[in-house]
Amino acid sequence: MSEEHSPAQILDLATVTLETFTPCLGQTFEAVFTDGRIPLKLAEASSLGVARTPEGRPPFSLLFHGATKLRLPQRVYRLENTTLGVMEIFLVQVGDTPNWSGFEAIFN
Repeated sequence: MSEEHSPAQILDLATVTLETFTPCLGQTFEAVFTDGRIPLKLAEASSLGVARTPEGRPPFSLLFHGATKLRLPQRVYRLENTTLGVMEIFLVQVGDTPNWSGFEAIFN
């Protein structure tokens, strides 16, 4: 997605569910910075149990994989994906292996 197109509407994260993201497994979500972009692959989308209230959504987590030795501080990142569009997600680094660095988002 390019910022040169019409202004993108931000995905409302208050309404997304696990099912919103599962079709995007394996897809790239680009973290957008003023000086470039970093690709992150959606590696896992997992349920975290049942909703705390009858009207609430069931909690879930997303795990993104980035390049090895990639270090990003925990904060809200603007991500762009060809399927879901633009979103702002709080990511926390949760791992670093010889093959990838992991970043997690929790929705509850």
